[in-house]
Amino acid sequence: MPRKANLATRVVHAGNGPDGPSGTLVPPLQMSVVYSHGNSRAYSYGRDHNENWERLEGALADLEEGQGALIFGSGMAAISAVLESCGSGAKVVAAQDSYIGTRELLSHLTAGGRCSAELVDATDLAAVRRACQGAALLLIESLGNPLLTVPDIERCAEIAHQAGAVIVVDNTFTTPLLVQPLRLGADVVVHSLSKHIGGHSDLMLGAVITNISDLLPKLRYHRSNSGAIPGQLETWLALRGMRTLDVRLRRQTESAAFLAARLGESPAVTRIHYPGLADHPQHAVALRQMTRGFGAMLAVELDCDADTAERVCGSTRIWTNATSLGSVESLLERRARWAGEEHVPDNLLRLSVGVEDAHDLLQDLTQAIALALPAGAV
Repeated sequence: MPRKANLATRVVHAGNGPDGPSGTLVPPLQMSVVYSHGNSRAYSYGRDHNENWERLEGALADLEEGQGALIFGSGMAAISAVLESCGSGAKVVAAQDSYIGTRELLSHLTAGGRCSAELVDATDLAAVRRACQGAALLLIESLGNPLLTVPDIERCAEIAHQAGAVIVVDNTFTTPLLVQPLRLGADVVVHSLSKHIGGHSDLMLGAVITNISDLLPKLRYHRSNSGAIPGQLETWLALRGMRTLDVRLRRQTESAAFLAARLGESPAVTRIHYPGLADHPQHAVALRQMTRGFGAMLAVELDCDADTAERVCGSTRIWTNATSLGSVESLLERRARWAGEEHVPDNLLRLSVGVEDAHDLLQDLTQAIALALPAGAV
């Protein structure tokens, strides 16, 4: 599929195509991990490479416009592999509004002397510049989790490169359909494929896509010898899920924008975090680098305490109170319920908008707020 084709077309066809002599349109699921010596693909053992992985990796490299891609057993396995490539004792700068798992891993590695991590407000370019002095790696997210901050990827890349650092962007929240970090100057992109790309809450995978050619062999060695390998079935499911990414994400993004606007009208809601709103602090940055919408994630702060916010989460009928995102079903949770999210307001709900009818989602959330909050609050 030529890269000049629209992303909506490429996401359907990338990694697909008739299979060998049989001509099957849907790629077959190859479960074997043993290969005869001298085979035409030069496969040796399933832990090193196989056809399922290579199809998905080729698709991801195409969509992110990278030189190559590698998939891993989870998003955290992908991030761990990238951090491992920095070498012992390296300084790593990461966005303070990063996924909690990333921050916990960096804290663990720092405590063990394997790296020296510093968290920074990635939207404050002066702070990023100061922090990057002497750093080997800058790790940011295309949208902060869970406060939906929007770092200027292009400017962050310039700063990192001036300091001699590699810049890594976690693109899980936006996918290559909304943001393409490599085109904005990033060196490495990571994904949790369990989220939007898989899209159905039924697999766990991660990925690394990069334009640094000599990084790929290091990551491949790490994957094979650390055992951070993906499953064959999960890989096949992710490639299948990718086919509908554009249509799912269009619906989810439209619904998220609708909910952000309508929830902002409620007196029970004190703040909306959504980059598509004109009053978002980084709205101008979002307009520049999010070319096909503002994503399916938003966060709302309610006019209540933590216990009441938890009751809202437990009173919905369509939204599921669960910790994940990017799937066809809508999920919500009070994010500060987790240790390590102390910087998040107690009354903040993170919403992952699914493909249900947007009016049904609004009505369900409105009735849950009405049940939980004092009379007259909505």
